[in-house]
Amino acid sequence: MEKISSRKNPFVMRLRALASDSELRAGSGETVLDGEKLLAEALGSGCRVTGLLCAEGYQPPEGLDCPAYSAPEELVSYGSPVKNSPGPVFSVRMPDIAEPQLVESAVVLENIQDPGNVGTLIRTANALGIDAVILAGDCADYTSPRAVRASMGAAFRQYIVRCETRELSSVARSMGLKLYGAALTPDAADLRRIDLTHAAVAIGNEGHGLSRELLEMCEDALIIPMKPGSESLNAAAAGAIIMWELSRAAL
Repeated sequence: MEKISSRKNPFVMRLRALASDSELRAGSGETVLDGEKLLAEALGSGCRVTGLLCAEGYQPPEGLDCPAYSAPEELVSYGSPVKNSPGPVFSVRMPDIAEPQLVESAVVLENIQDPGNVGTLIRTANALGIDAVILAGDCADYTSPRAVRASMGAAFRQYIVRCETRELSSVARSMGLKLYGAALTPDAADLRRIDLTHAAVAIGNEGHGLSRELLEMCEDALIIPMKPGSESLNAAAAGAIIMWELSRAAL
């Protein structure tokens, strides 16, 4: 294992670039993550780890086949995308997951800005067996360190599609899914009263909800029934409830 001590080391500089540059992540297919749990998730999901930075004395997992560097803790923290880095820090190639042969359910995230919400929704979708997560419009990058960390590694296993909002109708149709939108509108139907077999349900931006363009594509708008006077749920909480109903419909 090579020892390094400079912030100008090319691998350290690349780790920091991957953390901040979405275009670099998209072009290389890589991201940067921190911690033994995510490293184990990446390896367990068959992802290719492309480099590792760790504190002196750290023993990499057996079978890890990539360049590895040891450094003082300060330098490991400098190369990490998180504060108070537990280490190790590693770069990893995001997997190219093929579309399932049969897609029975999907959740659509439109213009969700918070990478933590995007990652949490991917984690929930994977846990509940939702076949596809569709990121429409200006969603946070699901390959960002914060999003992958919030997914707890589910981003390594979940089928995810990105598209423009204008393309969503054809994407859902190609999967054989009816499209519904979660919306706080007077005519929205109770979520519990809608047949969600072979359905995709869209969840909108944290502050503004779904765009008019997307709502006009939907067969119907739906709403989560709540106590009168309650504020709307945040995107992650609403998505969890909706995906639970989608998973029940698929049984």
